Amino acid sequence: MIPTATQLYNKISEYDNLVSRETIKKAYDLSKKAHSNQFRGSGEEYFTHPLAVANYLVNMKLDSSTIITALLHDVVEDSEITLDNIKDDFGDEISKLVDGVTKLSKLDLKFGIAQAENFRKLLLASSDDIRVLIVKLADRLHNIRTINGIHNDVKKSKICYETLEIFAPLAERLGINAIQRELEDRCFAVLKPDTRDSILKRLKLIYSQDELNIPFITNEIENLLKKNNINCVITGRVKSSYSIWKKMQYKNLSMDQLSDIMAFRVIVDDIPSCYKSLGLLHQEYTAIMGRFKDYISAPKRNGYQSLHSSLIGPKKTRIEVQIRTTIMNEFALNGIAAHWIYKNGSKWSEGLKYKWVRELIQIIEESNEPEEFLENTKLEMYNDQIFCFTPKGHLIILPKGANAVDFSYAVHSEVGNAAVGAKINKKNRLITTEIKNGDQVEILTSKNGFPDPKWIKKCITGKAKSAIKRFIRNREIKEFLQLGTALLQKEYRQQNKRMHEKSLIKVIDEFGLSDLDELLIEIGKGNIKSRYVLNYLYPSTKNSKNKLPVLKKPSVHKSIKIKGVVSGMSIHYAHCCHPLPGERIVGIVTTGKGITVHALDCFALEKFNDMPEVWLEISWEREGVSFHKGSLVTVLSNEPGSLADVTKIISLNDGNISNIQVISRDLDFYKFNIDLEVQSIIHLNQIIAAMRLSQFVESVQRGKD
Repeated sequence: MIPTATQLYNKISEYDNLVSRETIKKAYDLSKKAHSNQFRGSGEEYFTHPLAVANYLVNMKLDSSTIITALLHDVVEDSEITLDNIKDDFGDEISKLVDGVTKLSKLDLKFGIAQAENFRKLLLASSDDIRVLIVKLADRLHNIRTINGIHNDVKKSKICYETLEIFAPLAERLGINAIQRELEDRCFAVLKPDTRDSILKRLKLIYSQDELNIPFITNEIENLLKKNNINCVITGRVKSSYSIWKKMQYKNLSMDQLSDIMAFRVIVDDIPSCYKSLGLLHQEYTAIMGRFKDYISAPKRNGYQSLHSSLIGPKKTRIEVQIRTTIMNEFALNGIAAHWIYKNGSKWSEGLKYKWVRELIQIIEESNEPEEFLENTKLEMYNDQIFCFTPKGHLIILPKGANAVDFSYAVHSEVGNAAVGAKINKKNRLITTEIKNGDQVEILTSKNGFPDPKWIKKCITGKAKSAIKRFIRNREIKEFLQLGTALLQKEYRQQNKRMHEKSLIKVIDEFGLSDLDELLIEIGKGNIKSRYVLNYLYPSTKNSKNKLPVLKKPSVHKSIKIKGVVSGMSIHYAHCCHPLPGERIVGIVTTGKGITVHALDCFALEKFNDMPEVWLEISWEREGVSFHKGSLVTVLSNEPGSLADVTKIISLNDGNISNIQVISRDLDFYKFNIDLEVQSIIHLNQIIAAMRLSQFVESVQRGKD
């Protein structure tokens, strides 16, 4: 049922006593008029979309300015109404919010470089006011809810991939788990319906023996806590199919190995009750080691607070429990929006920004290439966290697996650039030593210190990687500038001439360069010979044409998919490891044969340890899709239909089988190699995860000769 302007106002006025009935009605009527005679792919009137977005944000208890922005978020793009019209009718604040959402809506988030560049713009547009991003997330959620109105399957898939890559992670970082989970599950259903159905069937099979599992466990935990005078509300649920699929991929586990498919939420009155409840549950049931996280004393960067623990719970079932207060639970559902509920007539606090937004803006400024920025920001989004401290006790939050290099740049870029060592828990350690939860870290610096290029491969935070690359780029430019200056001065001396900057302007213009520094850098790089400059300025009778050679720019042959290889060299992929795009690789130069590409962890590289001169640092190109050989070692149950099921799974996941070879066979199982063509290591891991869902597959892993 479509709410009227009055119904919308009544809902807002329940929590926002500053809302204006007249302004809400004016925005409602303007949006309805602007979108008249416009229809969505499903055939519905277009006005139902902005109204649904506004209604969703009302249920989140967003301020009235955000609701008005939701109603008007498409009018500038889809009608003759301008931002000046909105500014005149609704004021500066709403005009700026609508402008921010309009800019985001114009972005075409394509994969690759274009996606990365537009992702920059998305974050920049939302950094001044996070409400812009909240409206865009609600807008995307309603589009995904109604995506079946789109009949073009390619377009539908593109929207869902984009949502999983960009919008769902951003919703998670804002702490809006309700939007994150729904976006993920609905997109997963569109992109991988067969995989999702397989997971749901396996879940049903796992719990088919006792359909009362969740109610039984809920009741038992509730009785335990209430018996100890803890007022609580407990709910249980099975994890979403998409979250299970992600864990299977990233942790390389089967569904049966996952310990937290079932989760129970314990809501109590206050923080002491949280810790008391945790103690009672640990006394009553067996805690799974290494699976406890205290996000109350050390909240996540998005502000999320809760206690997490995995247990062997009632009926010997592996479960996850999350213990939090009512306020923490409200934040867990609505994230930053939970802080916007109006109290005592207080107004929205302008300039509210999260630390992670500021960090990403810094990465934008330091990243040289857009795809480098996208890679770094994705690292920031998906990693778990560790909590460590400076010697003065300041908390530093880093992704799991971070080392002292990451820590140094988290403190300050200047500290990282001058770092020469580290003390962890007051003991001297290598600067690349991994940091553990609770470590106290002191960075040792020197005025003569500078970052080692090898750190880029060992650190994991986007901030550290970007800062190191920027430092190296600046130092290289400085060195080329000094070398170019020396070469040109030497050429002037040899020809008995004096160097004047004014005379060089003609050379700079001829090459189409911006200034003298750029000319000197190109000379230092070897792209311009210093003698050409003198011959141009002072032509001899032998060289009277007074013409400069064309400036040669480095080029990459389109057929080469490897960075770091000299154009024209022959490339071979090692049969011992079958390297795939997405994993780290190295080139081995062989006389007369060109370059052999190996995976960095290939055992065959050991024989080249004493020959550093044959090693070549290379990496995969980002753009373009090509197929590469992958190999799987699979153990199947020996029963009819098992092989057919596996080949169907590989086909559904866009893999192409090139060869199957049986290794061994007995009454119960048979083992064989599958050679197949895949796009990348991620593609291969997706196929492995999908195969592990099959009831016929006993085990599957990547094969190497």
